[in-house]
Amino acid sequence: MKNYLKETKILNYSNLHIQQLIKNRNWKDLSTVKRVKAIYNYVRDDIKFGYNSADDIPSSEVLKNGYGQCNTKASLLMALLRATGIPNRIHGFTIDKKLQKGALNGIWYVLSPRNILHSWVEVYLNEQWYFLEGVILDKEYIKKLQKKNSQCKTSFCGYGVATDNFENPPIEWNVNNTYIQDKGINQDFGTFDSPDEFYTKHQQKLNLFKQFIFRNIVRHRMNTNVERIRSGLY
Repeated sequence: MKNYLKETKILNYSNLHIQQLIKNRNWKDLSTVKRVKAIYNYVRDDIKFGYNSADDIPSSEVLKNGYGQCNTKASLLMALLRATGIPNRIHGFTIDKKLQKGALNGIWYVLSPRNILHSWVEVYLNEQWYFLEGVILDKEYIKKLQKKNSQCKTSFCGYGVATDNFENPPIEWNVNNTYIQDKGINQDFGTFDSPDEFYTKHQQKLNLFKQFIFRNIVRHRMNTNVERIRSGLY
């Protein structure tokens, strides 16, 4: 279990702001199950859905940003869990870009890679691994997206969602697996001890020019589209 509790460059849970957050929330005083649930809910809802500058930024930077997507929220969730003694690992995938349609539009959608790097956290509890993918989208964003697409009750793909139960996606953690993008998965890379290990072996396939465009133009447009949904400005 030591590898699943280890601090890394990305999982930099000794960071002052991460430690202060843990202290302020009194997470270490909770039982194991309540601790996982409280940290999960915090990362899901207090860290809003949005696109950071890169997948491999430190978890402290995700906390500072106050928003994240699948990979960056996974890093912060892992760091907070490890800092409070909860073993975890990361499971790597790719998802089809159709999942991003709506958040990403026009020529930028056309030019984006078909396969997008994706991950979820697996937490070890009661001698079992639980999958925590449902942490990606904050409940307020999902609620507004459901309102915008009120005619859809079952399968939905777009705006960061890929589920076959759009009306009631399994995002609540009560010692169970949670999901919100799993129906968009098209490649499975397996599990890794840390995101650092995952990104050493697998990176988003973008040339330097496209990396620059994403960091400085595309992600800001995507964040604007996401915030319009969350604000009810369809």
